[in-house]
Amino acid sequence: MNKTSIISQLNRQDTDRLRYYRELLDFYHGRQWSGRERRGEKRLTFNYSKVFIDKITSYLMSGISFVVEAGEDSAEAKTKARRAEAALQQVYEENNLEQLDLETEIDCAIMGDASYKVTWDDAAKKVRITAPDVQGIHAWWLGDDISRVWRIASRYQLSAEESEFLHKLKPKGKQATVVELWTDAEFELYLDDALIEKKPNPYGGIPFIIYPNLREPKRFWGISDLTQVMEAQQELNRAMSQLSRILELSGNPIAVLENVEESEDIAVRPGAVWNIPEDAKAYLLDLLQGGGVGLHVDYINLLYRILHDISESPRAAFGGTERDLSGVALEIELNPLLQKVKRKRIIRNAAYNQRNRLILRLLEKYQGESFGENRLRVVWKPILPQDLSRLVANEQTLVQSGIHSRRRAMDEIGVEDAEGEFKRWLEEREAILNMNKNNNNKQLNTRPTKERERRVSAADRVKESP
Repeated sequence: MNKTSIISQLNRQDTDRLRYYRELLDFYHGRQWSGRERRGEKRLTFNYSKVFIDKITSYLMSGISFVVEAGEDSAEAKTKARRAEAALQQVYEENNLEQLDLETEIDCAIMGDASYKVTWDDAAKKVRITAPDVQGIHAWWLGDDISRVWRIASRYQLSAEESEFLHKLKPKGKQATVVELWTDAEFELYLDDALIEKKPNPYGGIPFIIYPNLREPKRFWGISDLTQVMEAQQELNRAMSQLSRILELSGNPIAVLENVEESEDIAVRPGAVWNIPEDAKAYLLDLLQGGGVGLHVDYINLLYRILHDISESPRAAFGGTERDLSGVALEIELNPLLQKVKRKRIIRNAAYNQRNRLILRLLEKYQGESFGENRLRVVWKPILPQDLSRLVANEQTLVQSGIHSRRRAMDEIGVEDAEGEFKRWLEEREAILNMNKNNNNKQLNTRPTKERERRVSAADRVKESP
């Protein structure tokens, strides 16, 4: 890359992708009509696309937790794994990641791509996690292996005040364009095409995670959820606007005069009297005659169904089942949505695990921690409401059969702190065993005394008998 014109080169790179991002954002925010609006034209927008995006994201992020499992079966390894899990939880709370993840997922569903940046805040002495705008992210990968990203550029804008505060440099204009260029070995920082910092990468790796919403095979950049519904959404807007115009005109009918050369004071209002020549005819134009409105309504219902089908969000996902459904029947009804969420979660598993590894690596580097070799796992809560009693009974059988561990059973049921809950269970079990042991000892100590009392009373009864 020519270091003297990095910003101009980035401006020429990925132009189609960046333009498509802008179109998708406009569409999501309701700017869905093309061309200039003609005078007197009615343009209605019923933004189902935004509703679909928000709905699928809510189902996707319905509940998530992270588990760290020890790589070795030893007490020390398990202790390190618990410390790593606690450290991740603290970082998540400090960065308010529940909200950041939800916002990032909405962006990802709209544009088809998202990114996270995991760095060390030297002033605050903690891990900082942000979600850069993917419109400013550029990536380079090795040949046909899209999993091996070797360079990433992050471009963003700073005001003159921010530039002076962060970099002690005043830009020429009101804003400065900043470019961060990362490789595994080096970090370079540009301000308006001027190289202001160059140093070895302090992290030993690129601190970015880029992941797609849904991946198209053999492609690095992802697919937006809006792509499939845009045409149907535009046609729905047009059909609804046309029907609205027809109903508006029918409510304000048009007077039709035949064989009349001139007309004055012809107004459609209650009690109006029209004076017309003898051979003339006058009537009101009935736009609703012949069931025309029904055809429009049927077409709109067809578009409505198409929107739900191609977005994989059945009407039942919005609470409109219109009939009572059992748990299994509801799951079958929502199966398209469940399959779509599962496809997304497969991609998110890799992204969140990569983010967690970066967090633990930074904590080890800057805080002197040692978490050992652990397995990271993402635990998702069930998408649909569960019959808890049935689920518990199934997990009980699996645990007793040795198929599931108690911790795995707690994960499946949705216990957030499975490790802490298991620890409390062990403490309770130990306390109960100790209590039972003490009670048994007391019974053993008191048993001979009671035996002697029974023998003495029996002897007394023999003496007193005649």
